[in-house]
Amino acid sequence: MIKKIFFQSIFLSFLFFMEAFAAESGGMPQLNPEFWVSQIFWLIITFGILYVVLSKLILPKISANLETRKSQILENIEAAEKKRKESEQKIEEYEKIVHDSKNEAKNYFKQAREKVLKDIGVKKEALDKEIDEEVNKAEIEIKTFRDNAPEKIRKIAEETSSDLLQQLIGAEVNSSSISAIVEDLSRKKMDEYYGN
Repeated sequence: MIKKIFFQSIFLSFLFFMEAFAAESGGMPQLNPEFWVSQIFWLIITFGILYVVLSKLILPKISANLETRKSQILENIEAAEKKRKESEQKIEEYEKIVHDSKNEAKNYFKQAREKVLKDIGVKKEALDKEIDEEVNKAEIEIKTFRDNAPEKIRKIAEETSSDLLQQLIGAEVNSSSISAIVEDLSRKKMDEYYGN
């Protein structure tokens, strides 16, 4: 870049040099040809020193700063890209964990529900069995009581009738005749109650 500026300035100075012959008569000392050699000399010296200072001192520092910034920007971009990929990976892992947790919770709920339903079924079966056993026992007791009731009633009726007749008549009555009468009456009443 500096070389380009330097060569452009020399080219422009020659252009002015060509026009200077036309402006000699104007009275400007810069355009007087006898000072041109010294002006060109100092121009070359000034631009040479400026070129050396710029190319050896200032431009390397600027270039180094630009390279440092460029490398730092690239490193920051790479780090940001790496962090973005890591964050995307973490998000995917999080979503997978959430999905797995939901599935696991559904499975736990399903297993717990099945276990509760199974326990309820087992307890219901046990309770139904106990109820059936109790009903059967009650039916057997009722049947036994029903079967034994006429006999007990007959005995009580015989004893009560015998006691009443003994108290009314004052003499002991034949128990076989009382038994026959009570049995006949109890058959009639049983036919009314039980429909036999």
